[in-house]
Amino acid sequence: MNLIVGATGLVGGEICRRLAADRKPVRALVRPAGDASRIDELRAAGAELATGDLKDPASIQAACAGATAVLSTASSVLSRQPGDTIDGVDRIGQLQLIEAAASAGVKHFVYISFSPMAEDFALQRAKREVEQALIASGMAYTILRPTFFMEIWLSPALGFDVAARRARIYGTGENPISWISFPNVAEFAVRSLDTPAAHNATFTLGGPEAISPVQVVRIFEELGGAPFTVEYVLESVLRAGKASARRALDEAFAALSLAYAHGDAIDMGATLEAMPVRLVGVREYAKWLLNEGGTGFSL
Repeated sequence: MNLIVGATGLVGGEICRRLAADRKPVRALVRPAGDASRIDELRAAGAELATGDLKDPASIQAACAGATAVLSTASSVLSRQPGDTIDGVDRIGQLQLIEAAASAGVKHFVYISFSPMAEDFALQRAKREVEQALIASGMAYTILRPTFFMEIWLSPALGFDVAARRARIYGTGENPISWISFPNVAEFAVRSLDTPAAHNATFTLGGPEAISPVQVVRIFEELGGAPFTVEYVLESVLRAGKASARRALDEAFAALSLAYAHGDAIDMGATLEAMPVRLVGVREYAKWLLNEGGTGFSL
């Protein structure tokens, strides 16, 4: 049995669908107040549903019973409910999940983290602490560290509004980023279960090419046939926001935006040798988004 924690999220839901399509047993952890439509989608895909919350150790222990693999994508950053915090979910909750999985005899734990960043902030400290706990747990582990998701950072929520032909760029926009698409991250997670080279290994994940945010805008302008209005958020503004942040979530957004400003180019050669995956690039994503007008991408 494969337990998916964070199953109603972008990556977690895609992992559930891919495992179910491969006729592998899937148990999806969902919260009592979770998104009803996404829960219905998981049920329709054939997932067994387990109700629980990373803040409730007893429910996590029950969900882990009989599982041979745990794949955790859960985070408080995008999907927040009352009582969710970075410390409570991303740190303590994940640590409790690792402990419960090890106690239940889980053989393999796949953890979705993120690409290392120069900034010091609570979310990154939580991710690295969880990674170290997982490595020391005695379970086989795979740690996946994806860089910036196209579906999030190239979306209206963060100022990249294709329909309005407006783009927000953090920093100068000149530093390249190996933008990645969430279905690719889900595919790496699923493949890692049956790839010996992925056991007890850490992979930093990016897309097929590293291109700057300014180049991204040019691609959308070229394919859409219309110019964008571009807003630049200065690095000094981002740094001031990080320094003045009173909530860990605000600090995390400022720190992530600074990392975006600095760029994140990733060499995927060794990773693709271990797990051959067809990576989606920005141009392909832009074509789909301009043609479909959607907010998510599926391979």
